[in-house]
Amino acid sequence: MHTANVWTVFWVALGTALATGLGALPFVIIRNFSRKWLGIFNAAAAGLMLGASVGLINQGVLVNLGLLTVGTIGGLFLIIFLNNRLKQNHEAHHQLFHSTGGLRGFLIVGVMTIHSFAEGIGIGVAYGGNVALGALIAVAIAIHNIPEGLAISLVMVPRGTSPVKASLWSVFSSLPQPLMAVPAYLFVLIFHPFLPLGLGLAAGAMLWMVFSELVPEALQDTDHNTVGIVVTLALAAMIALQVLIQPF
Repeated sequence: MHTANVWTVFWVALGTALATGLGALPFVIIRNFSRKWLGIFNAAAAGLMLGASVGLINQGVLVNLGLLTVGTIGGLFLIIFLNNRLKQNHEAHHQLFHSTGGLRGFLIVGVMTIHSFAEGIGIGVAYGGNVALGALIAVAIAIHNIPEGLAISLVMVPRGTSPVKASLWSVFSSLPQPLMAVPAYLFVLIFHPFLPLGLGLAAGAMLWMVFSELVPEALQDTDHNTVGIVVTLALAAMIALQVLIQPF
């Protein structure tokens, strides 16, 4: 039974977006923040999102394996297409470069904004499955958003952007989450037989983010051993949490 409503889904997704702004908080105290911590945070986010993807896939398998598979492949190619389109069109947005810390700043904000569409769909679809799964996905994405905000701030603050402005740009990059969560939630409520398709779509996009973005970025900022340990512990924690919360 679905006990969540549209407003619950919206406010939860908005909360995950606001969590992105927390990534700028270290720069209120320290202007030069060690990138090693960004690597650790990205590794933790990778483990949590990997566990969340497993939860989405498990939920979809119980309903329809074929639709889940189609959705997973579709989510993979959709996020790749959007990511490539963004990088190809960045030259048309020179006016934003100075306010976002140059080309690198614009690209990182843009890429994370594209990712946020998939994350918003993930939240909405998960709540369409059941409230416990929705809550777990939202927590994983909220924690994942903090290092995203930190990554944005690491690019912008050293180039003269204030921590407050960097925080606002970070939140802006995640605004698609509440905007996409509600339509995705309503879609799976109305077209419930297509729930596995939506779960697969979200899982495919999130898995691509884990292995194409989060893990490689973590490896750039800290050593392989630390990344492996943090990813494994975060994955185990998320799976354990899913098992504990599922009966409720």
